[in-house]
Amino acid sequence: MDAARCMPRDRLGRPLTDLRLSVTDRCNFRCSFCMPAEHEHHFLPRAEVLDYEEIARLVGVFTRLGVRKVRITGGEPLLRRDLERLVALLAAQPEIDDLALTTNGHLLAQKAPALAAAGLRRVTVSLHSLDQQTFGSLTGGKGSVARVLEGIDAALAAGLTPVKVNAVVVRGVNDHEVVPLARRFKRPGVVLRFIEYMDVGTVNDWDPAAVVPAREILDRLSAELPVEAVGRRRAEEPASRYRYRDGEGEIGVIASVSDPFCGDCSRARLTAEGRLYTCLFAALGHDLKAPLRAGASDDELEARIAAIWGRRQDRYSEERARLLAAGESPRPTGRVEMYRIGG
Repeated sequence: MDAARCMPRDRLGRPLTDLRLSVTDRCNFRCSFCMPAEHEHHFLPRAEVLDYEEIARLVGVFTRLGVRKVRITGGEPLLRRDLERLVALLAAQPEIDDLALTTNGHLLAQKAPALAAAGLRRVTVSLHSLDQQTFGSLTGGKGSVARVLEGIDAALAAGLTPVKVNAVVVRGVNDHEVVPLARRFKRPGVVLRFIEYMDVGTVNDWDPAAVVPAREILDRLSAELPVEAVGRRRAEEPASRYRYRDGEGEIGVIASVSDPFCGDCSRARLTAEGRLYTCLFAALGHDLKAPLRAGASDDELEARIAAIWGRRQDRYSEERARLLAAGESPRPTGRVEMYRIGG
């Protein structure tokens, strides 16, 4: 296939370079902004979930289209049995420059050595509070802070660095922990990233008033731990980077609500049942499993993915910003839930 076909761009000129790969829609937590316990959740039957060979084959097709960064997500990906076998299959693909995993960290201490040995390069751990009571209120009473911290230490010991720690900041819930979190993770090998509370999916009862804007987060932090901007390593990275002025480490801030970055988004998302989504906030997924299991060739799958990407014009965060500026609140309907699509 010619070069133009192999490197598709969407209608806004954005390339396809990153793939978020969900391997399960199940989770051992019930976080309020993802899979709240008060809602009933219906999980995929095992037969509907792609096996590791199917996933690896599809990832190989995505690399033909320009994907170089793959992040394994969930649900909670460490619930998937023998995940290191998938990691090994992906690590063997030379086109992949960056192979990472996002986890809630609860099983990480026992899994980190095998994942590293299989070829995983980095992990991101979601940890939104250091206080067990607050942590429990956010996770539906599941898990423990101590066990997640143990997982972070295990990842560092296994060489899965830098370990990124993601903290979603929700006003009136954990926003008072901005500085404590920063102090706890101001250490070699760890990068803390604060994330504005987003309206992913339809079940988290998102309220714009609960969003703590990035500017406010940075002001709170700088009052005690001054930071300065250093910019993104790549334009398509979601986090704005800041370093501590004392030279000891850095943090990131993901400001999808207050400072949307849709214009640089180069991420596709593949769910555990093989549906391709071109935006975190999308309602429509494109079935890749059916043609895959019907015997489609790699060339046919590549053409299908390229055509889907070529029609892409998603820019939801920018549209949300316009609504909020006009005093209106988005009303999500039918969007894919975060636990199905990953972060």
